[in-house]
Amino acid sequence: MNAASPSATPPAKLASVMAARRTPEQVRARRTLVWREMLTSLWAPLCIVAIVLFPYTVLIEYVPTAASWAQPAMKGLGLLMVAYFVALLVWRNVSPKEKQLRRLRHEAHELISENERILQKPGVREKVSPAVAEQIAEQALKVEGASAAGDSDALVREVKALEALTTQHLGAFRKESAADFVGGFVKMLLVALVFRTFIVEPYRIPSGSMLPTLQIGDQVFINKFIYGVRVPFANVVPFVIVRPPGRGDVIVFNNPVNEATDYIKRVVGVPGDTVEMYDGVVHINGQPQARQLVDGEYIVHNITDSGQWFDQQEALYQESLSGVPHSVLQTPTRMPRHEGPYVVPEGHVFVMGDNRDNSSDSRHGLGVTGYGKTEFVPYGHIKGKAMVVWLSLGYHGLFHGLFGGTGLRLDRFFEPVR
Repeated sequence: MNAASPSATPPAKLASVMAARRTPEQVRARRTLVWREMLTSLWAPLCIVAIVLFPYTVLIEYVPTAASWAQPAMKGLGLLMVAYFVALLVWRNVSPKEKQLRRLRHEAHELISENERILQKPGVREKVSPAVAEQIAEQALKVEGASAAGDSDALVREVKALEALTTQHLGAFRKESAADFVGGFVKMLLVALVFRTFIVEPYRIPSGSMLPTLQIGDQVFINKFIYGVRVPFANVVPFVIVRPPGRGDVIVFNNPVNEATDYIKRVVGVPGDTVEMYDGVVHINGQPQARQLVDGEYIVHNITDSGQWFDQQEALYQESLSGVPHSVLQTPTRMPRHEGPYVVPEGHVFVMGDNRDNSSDSRHGLGVTGYGKTEFVPYGHIKGKAMVVWLSLGYHGLFHGLFGGTGLRLDRFFEPVR
């Protein structure tokens, strides 16, 4: 190993040396390669959908009428990305040349990145002469050039040469310490935790309690920050970011009676409200909420605990909670004459399922304490507001014949949760 004298200038970063040595042609070739690698990655269609989904979700939340044109556009994009993903998958596995090049390019990228990491470790830069760093940078550029040219033979040759240089000059520093591994893992874990805790989290609809609004098998995205930053496990919300939960919101919450379970229901009452039901009509603070019968013999598809689909016939109503329109189901023969009153305490909400007579909600102890006990949902247990269906694996979707009646529901793609 070539050691530098105490007065020698430490070598510049490998990336900086490589950038300074690239010719305009090499810069263009590298840029083309980077774009090619991004667009042929299996992550590309998923990332494109994710990038577009954020403004779409904001748009349909704050401009509900925009869903009439935005949702078909998103469905079209989603189907296009599915086709894109399938085409990439087939091409990457059918083409021997592409499979080999991707493997070699990955090895080349990992080797160059390893050199970059080693040269930036504390104490290493002072022990390696600038001449060695420049020699490694020069060889790394040759690797990069062979990769951009798509020449597998040249790439193998140049990677071997860079490997030899790395072993010769940096071999003593190549062994990754446990601290390096743990540090990288912790960073990735923190990013994932921050994203799921404070921004967006997926949730799968497991039952028919929210029919017809949400179908069994719908996968929804939850807006985690609209109500405020919830501290996990402590179940507290120190402050509100956008607004508190409102009537008509569809929320996902950690069941306060059984914290091992997450539920999804609609907010019917907010703090201070008195909620009652007369012949199925919701009354809030003595005011009946408008609703009208749409179909007295409406059929929805529910599922048993053993995974068998069955038809459920209910009366379909269009209801409005403080101006928030949505659909609800009720069984006229089971409809109680009067329910309530339920007085919502401060810092809590009263929730019900849209499948009113088939829902373990606040009226029925949230499925735990039973019909004789009313349970409210504390703000600190609310995970967020359901915004949009991004995927649905439900009744009679695509390929349902192969999976017992369950298939990909293309019609549910990017459905706003109202």
